[in-house]
Amino acid sequence: MLVAIDIGNTNITIALFAGKKIIGNYRLTTKMQRTSDEYGFMLLSFFNASNTPIEDVEDVIISSVVPKIMHSFTSAIIKYLHHEPIIIGPGIKSGIAIKSDNPSSVGADRIVDAAGAYYTYGGPVLVIDFGTASTFDYVNEKGEFLYGITAPGLEICAQALSSQAAQLPEIQIVKPDTILAKNTVKSMQAGVIYGYIGLTENIIKQVKKEIGTPMKVIATGGLGRVISAETDLIDEYDSDLTFKGLYLIYQRHLKQLEKKASR
Repeated sequence: MLVAIDIGNTNITIALFAGKKIIGNYRLTTKMQRTSDEYGFMLLSFFNASNTPIEDVEDVIISSVVPKIMHSFTSAIIKYLHHEPIIIGPGIKSGIAIKSDNPSSVGADRIVDAAGAYYTYGGPVLVIDFGTASTFDYVNEKGEFLYGITAPGLEICAQALSSQAAQLPEIQIVKPDTILAKNTVKSMQAGVIYGYIGLTENIIKQVKKEIGTPMKVIATGGLGRVISAETDLIDEYDSDLTFKGLYLIYQRHLKQLEKKASR
C-alpha cells in the first residue's frame, strides 16, 4: 500500500492506495502547529477508520509547500508508519520538464498537479488548482512546464473583504441563486463567486489566445468544483488529480530505483 500526502498551506490531504485504487481519503488543517506524536496519532486514526493495518504500508510519498511542519510530520511517519518518506524535490523524477526561468521556485504541488494532468489527460494542458492561491499552469505536448499564473484564491478574496472592511462579515463561499443580491452576505457571495468565474475565464481565454493552439483545461482543488460547474471553459474537474500525480511520480521513482539496482 502507498500513502500519498499533499501538504498545502490550508489543508493536509492524505490518500491510501491499494494498487491504483484510492481506498481512503482524509483531510486535516495545516495551520495548527502539532508535534510529531500528534501527527502520528492522527495518521493512526485514519488507518483505523479505513480498517487498514500499518503493516500493509509499503511506502509514503509527500508533496509539501509548508517547510516549517516537515520535520514534525516526517518524524511522525518514521515513528508510526516505520518508513522514510519520499519527498517531492530535487532527485525525484516527475516526468515533467520545468522550463520556467527559475525551475527551483516552482512548488512541488504544481509539479505534481502537472504530472497528474499530463499523464492522465495528455498535453497540451492547462491545469488549474483552486487552493489557497489559484494556479494556472501550462504544460505542452512534450510534457514541458512552460508557464504559470498565480492568483489569490477564493478564500483569500472573501477574507480580504471581511478583514479590510469593518462592517462586512465573514461569509461561506457558496454561489447565490442570483447575482441580484438584496443583503450584505448575498452581495459578498455574488461578488466573490461571479467575480472569480470572470477571473478564471479571462485567464483561460488569454492563455489560449497567446499560445494559439488548442489545449485541455483540467481543474482540481477543494473549491474548484464550485467554479468548474459555472463555466464551459474547464473541460474536467478532477478532485483526485494531485493524488494521481503523486502515484504516477511514485511509479517513476520505483523504475528509477530498479534501473540503478540492475547496473
